[in-house]
Amino acid sequence: MPLYDYCCDRCGLQFECRHSLAAQPPPCPHCAGTVHRILVSAPAVHGRMAQGREQAARSLESPRHGPGCPCCH
Repeated sequence: MPLYDYCCDRCGLQFECRHSLAAQPPPCPHCAGTVHRILVSAPAVHGRMAQGREQAARSLESPRHGPGCPCCH
């Protein structure tokens, strides 16, 4: 089951809850108020993974085979 982040509309408490996609949001565990789901974005990619993405983009601009290959290049 997925883990969701919620924020209480009444007291502002932020908490996590694990439940099915079809389940209704739980009440706030502190004040029993109504809650809304917080959308959490994915972390930014830095370091080696970012370098790999840049290298993959550069490879699309260059021939796919080395020199001496008798194919279409």
